[in-house]
Amino acid sequence: MEKVPNLVRLDEFTYRIDPSEQVGMRVPGILFSDEALLANVAGDPSLAQLANVATLPGIERNALAMPDIHFGYGFPVGGVAAFDLDEGVVSPGGIGYDINCGVRLLTTNLTVDQVRPRLSELIERLYAEVPSGVGSKGGIHLSTSEVDEVMVGGARWAVGRGLGRAKDLTVQEEEGCLAGARPSEVSESAHKRGLKQLGTLGSGNHFLEVQTVDRVFEPEFAEVLGLAPGRVVVMLHTGSRGLGHQVATDFIARMDHRLATEGVTLVDRQLSCAPVGSDDGERYLGAMAAAANFAWANRQAITHGVRRAFSTVFGRPDEELDLSVVYDIAHNMAKVETHSTESGPKRLLVHRKGATRAFPAGREEVPAPYRRFGQPVLIPGDMGTASYVLVGLPTSMERSWGSSCHGAGRRLSRHAAVRAFRYEEVTRDLRAKGILVRSASREGVTEEAPGAYKDVEEVVRVAEGAGLTRRVARLTPLGVVKG
Repeated sequence: MEKVPNLVRLDEFTYRIDPSEQVGMRVPGILFSDEALLANVAGDPSLAQLANVATLPGIERNALAMPDIHFGYGFPVGGVAAFDLDEGVVSPGGIGYDINCGVRLLTTNLTVDQVRPRLSELIERLYAEVPSGVGSKGGIHLSTSEVDEVMVGGARWAVGRGLGRAKDLTVQEEEGCLAGARPSEVSESAHKRGLKQLGTLGSGNHFLEVQTVDRVFEPEFAEVLGLAPGRVVVMLHTGSRGLGHQVATDFIARMDHRLATEGVTLVDRQLSCAPVGSDDGERYLGAMAAAANFAWANRQAITHGVRRAFSTVFGRPDEELDLSVVYDIAHNMAKVETHSTESGPKRLLVHRKGATRAFPAGREEVPAPYRRFGQPVLIPGDMGTASYVLVGLPTSMERSWGSSCHGAGRRLSRHAAVRAFRYEEVTRDLRAKGILVRSASREGVTEEAPGAYKDVEEVVRVAEGAGLTRRVARLTPLGVVKG
């Protein structure tokens, strides 16, 4: 195991890894955390990963980790780093295997009292409408040429095929379509994996959750978002499925080969990378954008399934039940963005691996209806506690390249969770809280048991205390569909 670097406490919510801690560090490492959350990473390789990220060429200012930090591939999950476009690199390990894994929130005009009597029926209908589980198939079957169209059009393609409403696009990051997609750089293997997976949830930490607005902290913004106490909402979490995983696999192997040919040695081979403007760098970014668009189309297709389920169970057209998209936020992405630096405004390639954008009020990237308040940030907790809607703050631009955490963060690995928890105990405890669970497998429940995750209340407290985000509303689960 790599040496765990020492942390220097800068303030209540900020810790620093000095460049002297790791040979080759070009900038410090910065961790947003507190004493309670630090107990979860004591001796964890994620801190060494953070120090390793700081060795990459062209990195600007510092390597960052969010309060939900845990061990990942290359970058720690919760890792953020910005790179100069001329001297910096792009690293697939800094984006992750599930490209554009993200979260979408829908609101309804139904109350808990209206939904509770039909909750079991609703969860079963959602399970039927949205295929889930390992390798989930049974979604929308595409031809190879249609997969290309999806990778170019993203959520726009789905809406154009009748899988949504035009206004859905106005409240998605990038309006559900990232420019620069190059389907020609996506391998035949990746294409094949996408043929039957559009509109499917998958497994692991992906979920579809019926929730209620438990508490509102910012009434004015919550009202604009359609979030009122007692209102029922739906949160979904999934990404680019097997297609995105294959894109990452293919380009990691490609970059590994290139570095070996050139005799380049990295402090961690999982940080395999290429210069941003190189042939390999540009090809990867084109393929990444294509996979990201597949993910947005996937969440859009799932949204259509959610609307059908509610319409069937409640016997009314989905428009009458509202079911508007509140926001759709991306994790696991690299984006070219303009940020303030010591030398003035500069375009940088910002990697967010298990982290989300958290832009403040006024930024043109924030959807027009929300620009006066800032970008919504969606933070799922675990299926037994709560999730949060936050909003980005101006200080996030200065401290984290406009970034925040993406969830509660794992406390135990999936294997450790399966050893620690029993399906019957987890489901019994959830039922005692009034939470119904429908899963494609028993492992899908035990791997994601509430005890496998950090305390989302503490994670959100740190994100707020560090000046990254501010709380808008708290959501608690009623029923969950798991892979």
